[in-house]
Amino acid sequence: MANAMKKVDAVVVGFGWAGSIMAKELTEAGLNVVVLERGPHRDTYPDGAYPQVIDELTYNTRRKLFQDLSKSTVTIRHNVSQTALPYRQLAAFLPGTGTGGAGLHWSGVHFRIDPMELRMRSHYEERYGKNFIPEGMTIQDFGVTYEELEPYFDKAEKVFGTSGTPWSVKGKVIGQGKGGNPFAPDRSDNFPLPAQKRTFSAQMFAQAAESVGYHPYDLPSANTSGPYTNTYGAQMGPCNFCGFCSGYACYMYSKASPNVNVWPALRQEPKFELRTNSHVLRVNLTDDKKRATGVTYVDAQGRQVEQPADLVILAAFQFHNVHLMLLSGIGQPYNPITNEGVVGRNFAYQNISTIKAFFNKDIFTNTFIGAGGAGVGVDDFNADNFDHAKYGFVGGSPFWVNQAGTKPISGLPTRPGTPAWGSKWKAEVADVYPHHVSMDAHGAHQSYRANYLDLDPNYKDVYGQPLLRMTFDWQANDIKMSQFMHGRMHKIAEAMNPTVISGSPKSEGTHFDTTVYQTTHMNGGAIMGDDPKTSAINRYLQSWDVPNVFVPGASAFPQGLGYNPTGTLAALTYWSARAIREQYLKNPGPLVQA
Repeated sequence: MANAMKKVDAVVVGFGWAGSIMAKELTEAGLNVVVLERGPHRDTYPDGAYPQVIDELTYNTRRKLFQDLSKSTVTIRHNVSQTALPYRQLAAFLPGTGTGGAGLHWSGVHFRIDPMELRMRSHYEERYGKNFIPEGMTIQDFGVTYEELEPYFDKAEKVFGTSGTPWSVKGKVIGQGKGGNPFAPDRSDNFPLPAQKRTFSAQMFAQAAESVGYHPYDLPSANTSGPYTNTYGAQMGPCNFCGFCSGYACYMYSKASPNVNVWPALRQEPKFELRTNSHVLRVNLTDDKKRATGVTYVDAQGRQVEQPADLVILAAFQFHNVHLMLLSGIGQPYNPITNEGVVGRNFAYQNISTIKAFFNKDIFTNTFIGAGGAGVGVDDFNADNFDHAKYGFVGGSPFWVNQAGTKPISGLPTRPGTPAWGSKWKAEVADVYPHHVSMDAHGAHQSYRANYLDLDPNYKDVYGQPLLRMTFDWQANDIKMSQFMHGRMHKIAEAMNPTVISGSPKSEGTHFDTTVYQTTHMNGGAIMGDDPKTSAINRYLQSWDVPNVFVPGASAFPQGLGYNPTGTLAALTYWSARAIREQYLKNPGPLVQA
């Protein structure tokens, strides 16, 4: 029998970016809000205190800020004919846990979505015809436009303290020749801070990209280029390019995080309460399953607790949102055989290709210097900025040098043919460490009928609940795109005149490898849209089936983006929160009629 707590207006599951933004917006609206975070208490002190915070062994190798897979994980298989096995060691992706979630350990790359990716299926069908989209590809429109989201992108950037160079503001071009991106959509205002300084490797990349006819620009970065006070009154210090961003809490208060940018304001709200070490088991529903009554969670002492609430916000990591919906019976589970159902549908990832260029010893790139979001990108082949018709694949990719800091344990590049250990390996590391550049094609990833999420019939977590099962593999479209993008990016590497270039794209027959890190950009599974037959939530991130449940996060994305997801996740959360405040609270119920 669960202990019952006093009813609140809203309960929020997860305290990452989506959860912290929702909590701030709802307390501003006068609601009593409880946030339940499954992980431990983390804060800028002691988790971001110098010098222990730049301990690579603790944070990067032993994964201090990431999910404890001994308690709950996912099972993984390539296709429906296989038996999925548990993901027991963090490698391919790194979900966060604790206060701040992945927003504490992320790198800081802070993009807006390309407008065409919000209406991807419509755009492709209009430009190339319906037959261009491969059989089995299930991409679809978000159900919201860039023009609708633009004010919320602007709001998020001012909360994050984002550094960047705009191309145009209110239709006026101001970034030409100054590091702006000619492919970027128009903005209503400038970035809060100017772009970060370019590292030497970024300068080399920009010069080489220009020489082959591409259009380099400064990456938008949630690592501050100077001191900043955000719209909530939270203060940030200037980034010092220490190179310890991704996987670490920032000791300079320079990297945007829920802990630095939102929590200081929330702490002052008497209507806000954060409970850590609170693992939510399910959303509680009425007998007809048309309304949520709250959630049941396990507290730090192992007791089951019921938290009644009028409004339930599932704002956890992408996997966890989908898992909770499946465990709670919210929405029909997806069936890949019939292509019916919505929860678990359209799971997507990222389609990365990496090239490393090695130089003579007189060229010092000094890649130990870095910042998570700093760098130079190229968008000539992102989104639909080029004609896809003759290449036979869907999707695009930005290219970039994002020098985030090459670490002394995990970041030791070697040229092809070098032994993996021993004296020759040591000599090679010493020779090339200060003289290399890494660049990525950060490809979009499409959704397919064959890639989906459901409950595993064989494995359970420490709480006795079925694990989430991930059925996923690379498809033919992914291979084509990887090979194309790698070839176009290779031209930049060649123009830098290195002595050696290494790296290769995906090849035919390549399978998803759980042992090699790619990104933690998991998307879909509880996707938004205009049709309840093909989406789990509506355009305001509200459940079609249970209207007092909202589900912000990358789980809402119908497919993976060319860019990092955080900027779009934040804008969509502000968009959803505004709809709750201005529409739902005045007249609780569905905001869109099915």
